[in-house]
Amino acid sequence: MPARARARTYDPVKTRAAVAAQFEHIREAVRGLDGERLARPTRLGGWTVRELVAHLAMAVEAAGRHLEQPAPPVREVTVTGWVAATAARAGDIDEDTRALAASAEPAELLDRAAERFAELVPAIPGERLLAARVGAMRLDDFLVTRCVELVVHTDDLAAALGTPLPYDRQALAAATRLLADALAAKAPGGSVEVRVPPYAVVQCVEGPRHTRGTPPNVVETTPLTWIRLATGRADWREAVGSAEVTAGGERADLAPHLPLLG
Repeated sequence: MPARARARTYDPVKTRAAVAAQFEHIREAVRGLDGERLARPTRLGGWTVRELVAHLAMAVEAAGRHLEQPAPPVREVTVTGWVAATAARAGDIDEDTRALAASAEPAELLDRAAERFAELVPAIPGERLLAARVGAMRLDDFLVTRCVELVVHTDDLAAALGTPLPYDRQALAAATRLLADALAAKAPGGSVEVRVPPYAVVQCVEGPRHTRGTPPNVVETTPLTWIRLATGRADWREAVGSAEVTAGGERADLAPHLPLLG
């Protein structure tokens, strides 16, 4: 049996800075949006831009909210486990998002979340446990999941507004790596090598394990395309057909394993 891969580690200082930087990109994009643009539909079911912005505020504000609660006694969810656990909470997330969107203007929600994050998060040790929605998590792990939330929904916001938005490099890297690791956890094995340069390379899918030379089954794509595939924003076969993904080898079909995060 092959040795188990070591769990990936994330630099906590860079992760905290990445959350703040990506959230600032979002705040800048939302400043000055008029009623027409806030009412535009998004690709997230019945959410408009207004609800999407509220969800982004909620994603960051959650760190401060959890820190104000007592620390759970034991860790229940790893950073990779968060990906698999999130889908079951979709109904609660939708309800909370709509309620928050109706409570205040989008810019106010974002400002409040940024202030709370800056006030509560920097001084707290990364090992501090939070009672997150999916179960008890380390603060540092939870902040990696905030990079995923912010990057994924920045892409949603850009699509709804029809305007390219910037991505903090570290936030994009963290999101790419976590979703790649989630694929390896969902489809363990060593027969397919998935490459998302310059941020991630993982091996996955049961079958003959590659040990040297060029792997017989290789998938390669860009970070944003990978994130869209992993979250159901893009279709595997369409992405391969349009050359957004290169997939070589008889086992290099990831369609049965996607999406990872709804």
